[in-house]
Amino acid sequence: MTIVGARIDNRLLHGIVATSWAPDANATRVMVIDDNVANDPQKKQAMKLGRPSGMAVSIITEQAALDNFKIHKYDRQRVFIVSQTPNVFLSLLEQGEELNELVLGGTLTFENAIKVTNRAYIKPEQVATYEAIIDHGCKVVSKYVPQDDKVDVAKVLKNKKAGA
Repeated sequence: MTIVGARIDNRLLHGIVATSWAPDANATRVMVIDDNVANDPQKKQAMKLGRPSGMAVSIITEQAALDNFKIHKYDRQRVFIVSQTPNVFLSLLEQGEELNELVLGGTLTFENAIKVTNRAYIKPEQVATYEAIIDHGCKVVSKYVPQDDKVDVAKVLKNKKAGA
């Protein structure tokens, strides 16, 4: 199995993911990992309408994703993963999955959030999760579209701790 892309995006599977991110990663499968959507048949069906042309789509819970990766279900595929939170990606890394880069895309704004870009924010309670992801050797960057310049999330977090 090859994870060819990983993105945090509050909208999950939508136009930019379907037309830019997944195709640019040369993915054969887009995997939405979100317990709420996976457990709601109407939301799940609506999300499937955004399926990128020529790609399979999985909309599954975090536990199902972990189980499927553990049994090597996707070994012959190129998987692009999208989730709303960093926790999913930390769980994958802790399980031993290889993830070289995580893209922080569009998020909602939150009270007391750390502003990474005009479209990406980190909740204070998520800082430890992002740091753990980085400690696993995964580079975390923020970009809204593939053509954007990368913003190094580790540097943003370091500057925030330093009071900048």
